[in-house]
Amino acid sequence: MSTIATEFRGVTAVTKANVYFDGKVVSHTILFPDGSKKTLGLIYPGKFHFGTDKAERMEIVAGACSVKLDGQTTVADYAGGQSFDVPAKSGFDIEVKSGICEYICSFID
Repeated sequence: MSTIATEFRGVTAVTKANVYFDGKVVSHTILFPDGSKKTLGLIYPGKFHFGTDKAERMEIVAGACSVKLDGQTTVADYAGGQSFDVPAKSGFDIEVKSGICEYICSFID
């Protein structure tokens, strides 16, 4: 299990929210001095599918979710403090059954 960051210093926060699925998934982009970016977001209860252009690492800050990566048949459960990787040019189904799932999405080169 990785250590999930609790804050990011020296970054630029983009104030315009990324809103998906009628507001059931909302994130904000943060930009780092080295040119990398992450999104910090919330997922409300429901089932959603996301496609990826770049590879991503999803770190669960709080709450819980179930995830099925494209091309796989198994569903894995994740909770605060855990993470999963999604390949580039792929996607995943994510379900939050109750509460709010808070996440950090890192775009991996």
